[in-house]
Amino acid sequence: MAEAILIEQMRTWRRHLHQNPEFGHQETETAAFVVDKLHSFGISDIKTGIGKTGVVASLSLGSSDRTIALRADMDCLPIHETTNLPYASTKPDLMHACGHDGHTTMLLGAAARLASEGGFDGTVHFVFQPAEEWGQGMQSMIADGLGSAIKFDEIYGLHNMPGLPVGQFETRAGAFMGAEDGFQITVHGTGGHASRPHECSDAIVCACSIVNELQTVVSRNIDPADLAVVSVTSIAGDNVKNAISSTARIEGDCRHFSDDVSKKIETSIRRIATGVATAHGCTVDVTYDRVFVPLINDADAVDHCVNAANAVFGPDNVNANGAPMGASEDFARALTLAPGAFAIIGNGDSAPLHNSGYDFHDDALGYGTDWFVELTRQRLKPKS
Repeated sequence: MAEAILIEQMRTWRRHLHQNPEFGHQETETAAFVVDKLHSFGISDIKTGIGKTGVVASLSLGSSDRTIALRADMDCLPIHETTNLPYASTKPDLMHACGHDGHTTMLLGAAARLASEGGFDGTVHFVFQPAEEWGQGMQSMIADGLGSAIKFDEIYGLHNMPGLPVGQFETRAGAFMGAEDGFQITVHGTGGHASRPHECSDAIVCACSIVNELQTVVSRNIDPADLAVVSVTSIAGDNVKNAISSTARIEGDCRHFSDDVSKKIETSIRRIATGVATAHGCTVDVTYDRVFVPLINDADAVDHCVNAANAVFGPDNVNANGAPMGASEDFARALTLAPGAFAIIGNGDSAPLHNSGYDFHDDALGYGTDWFVELTRQRLKPKS
């Protein structure tokens, strides 16, 4: 298990990263910090600029050609921190509100232990990913050779979870985290003076009707056995108090676990928007973007995760049948490259993820590091 001196170093690293958050694909200081630490562990095979600001370090021991990849994310969120902690963000409107500072630190700790202690036969790739929050980082790393020039047999990732006690572990085979789609509907009407509505086609009234009808997308178009969420998150018009709007823009977010459900949602949104607009004498433009794909854990890889977790957390603290979550995770795209799995570990009684009062629980650092190390040693076990 991780020694106390390493745990204390990791606490210092994590708090440094927390004070110096960087937005997606802008993680230059974070990447430099990661590279500096990797060099200090004696790891020399380090590739930078993978996915613009990503880092991949490789460590080989023995003669086996087996490979495993371990991934952590590095980016922050555009949120102004309100924790007032001594190590709070020094950058206005940027903070590590999702614990990526902790994830990066845990993987650095694993790299430090595996480099100094060994105990495996093969190659482990330490993948430090940029731009996870917006679903862009993994795709950019893939474009720069992750999974092709940088190959691996399996890949694993980890995320903290507020509300789950520190020292507990959860995962599940199959669909574990949802996909995220985004949509924008632009309504085109005919504006005019607020006193003469009969001469106009009111884009705001039309948009409000579309919003109401979108509530039927899930309730009347999706099988109740399938998880799906369609949320309208923004609506705006011309913003002139005494004028009827000529345009209105609706934006929203969709979550699901399958491509078929995604297609049904898109078809329904387009049909409703077009039909309601016609009824109001308006027209619409609809864009529908698929940002995150569903995260589908490989069943065998989940077994490997659980075996390692049993050794680190203890069987009583391991849940191999965690509930599926509607939140999305860019690690899902890594699972298109090789079999693998994603898991969550407890962050205790903290503020929620993406909240201005959130903080990663430093007591979880050792658990995550030890799990990465144990998993690597089990999957790259030296031949007797």
